[in-house]
Amino acid sequence: MQNQDVKSYSERSFKSVIDKCIGCGRIVEEAGTQFCKTYMQPEAKWRIGICNFATHAKPEINVVTIRVNPLKAAKRASAKGKK
Repeated sequence: MQNQDVKSYSERSFKSVIDKCIGCGRIVEEAGTQFCKTYMQPEAKWRIGICNFATHAKPEINVVTIRVNPLKAAKRASAKGKK
């Protein structure tokens, strides 16, 4: 399977990886140049933010805690018990 990847990179339709891609598990090296085996233009995937193919970087998930009014919570809990 590795030979098929190298053939597609030898056509040079793929662009080399950028600094943000270093450390990713999808990088293939051929003739001293590193290519992304998933995407032809790696710099385009990093324009908006994090690359969705990146195996070395994970997106940050912000968890927001919502403050619940205790009076409303008590009313909702008592209403569920009546049904």
